[in-house]
Amino acid sequence: MSRKKTVDDYLIDIAYWQDELLVLRRILLSTDLTETIKWGMPCYTHDGKNIVGMAGFKSYFGLWFHQGVFLSDPEKVLINAQTEKTKALRQWRMTSTDDIKAELIEKYVSESIEHSLAGKAVPKSAPRRLKMPPLLETALIDDAELRTHFEAFRTAQKCDFADYISSAKQDATKQRRLEKIIPLIQSGIGLNDKYK
Repeated sequence: MSRKKTVDDYLIDIAYWQDELLVLRRILLSTDLTETIKWGMPCYTHDGKNIVGMAGFKSYFGLWFHQGVFLSDPEKVLINAQTEKTKALRQWRMTSTDDIKAELIEKYVSESIEHSLAGKAVPKSAPRRLKMPPLLETALIDDAELRTHFEAFRTAQKCDFADYISSAKQDATKQRRLEKIIPLIQSGIGLNDKYK
């Protein structure tokens, strides 16, 4: 049985921003938060509720406040990276150690904990409904084995596949996306499993 991934593993494996993430980690561990791994990345909780996560990407590293929509954000450092999709999550992107302001981070964490203790949270949206794009529906009708594999997924995973194809504007892109997801479906791998 394989060992569960730790934050140390994440920091060793990440290709970018290791030193900067170590600084953020020290700041977060100095607060009343508990460190864990969720969605393959470091997540910091309070009384079992997600407060803030951290991650490094190619062009930036940063913090993700799970209910950041409630933060007063006096320094205007928070952004909503996906305005059509994200309701509660707010990101604080950084590109150098100069961007790491320990006292300010601690204030944002403290405010986030206060909101969590007060029960502030954006209500979860209604479950997604599966809207099957014709291209995927045809592929499933033409291939009974593919349909069997597809039906084994949870509704949210089916929606991920369907939305991935539907969101393409051009027919050629829809076709390429279908060709990309067929091997995933056949292998029982969800489109977004690598992020979980």
